[in-house]
Amino acid sequence: MNDLKNRGVKDVYVFCVDGLTGFREAINAAFPKSQIQRCIIHQIRSSTRYVSYKDIKALMSDLKKVYQAINEEEALNALLEFKEKWQKNYPSCVRSWEENWDIISTFFAYPAEVRKIIYTTNIIEGLNRQFRKITKNKPSFTNDDSLRKILYLASKNIVSHGSVTCRNWDVVSNQLSIMFEDKESA
Repeated sequence: MNDLKNRGVKDVYVFCVDGLTGFREAINAAFPKSQIQRCIIHQIRSSTRYVSYKDIKALMSDLKKVYQAINEEEALNALLEFKEKWQKNYPSCVRSWEENWDIISTFFAYPAEVRKIIYTTNIIEGLNRQFRKITKNKPSFTNDDSLRKILYLASKNIVSHGSVTCRNWDVVSNQLSIMFEDKESA
């Protein structure tokens, strides 16, 4: 996180992170005013790791009511219902959602179009996958600039093919501009 500050980043509005240990602490230390959204896909994977195959379909159906709720209040009600139904058989699954609620529920403060972007790290992971595909056959680069150039050209190619695009970006951008209007002028 300090590397971002060293590069001149003054503020980050929202971090979307997977469940790696220490992310929350590192972000809070470097950017204490930033919001953190845990990737819902990673949360689902980690919390359902030990759910029996026979129960996974029903459990996931109940869990969808939590993270697809219209607002946080509805999500909390769905989480309570989820807890009542699944606590006995899968206490670690329920506990994971309760313990991480503060960074799972961040996206409920945003409009639906923005939620689609920040609820998962899949876009970022897709971009990283494309970069790895391009660089894996190159055993070494002559210097840092050669690596930067190949990654820059790759990113231009990836964007032009639409594999890492955001649907309705103009709407999302406008909504974010309105939400963070006070930070833009700071």
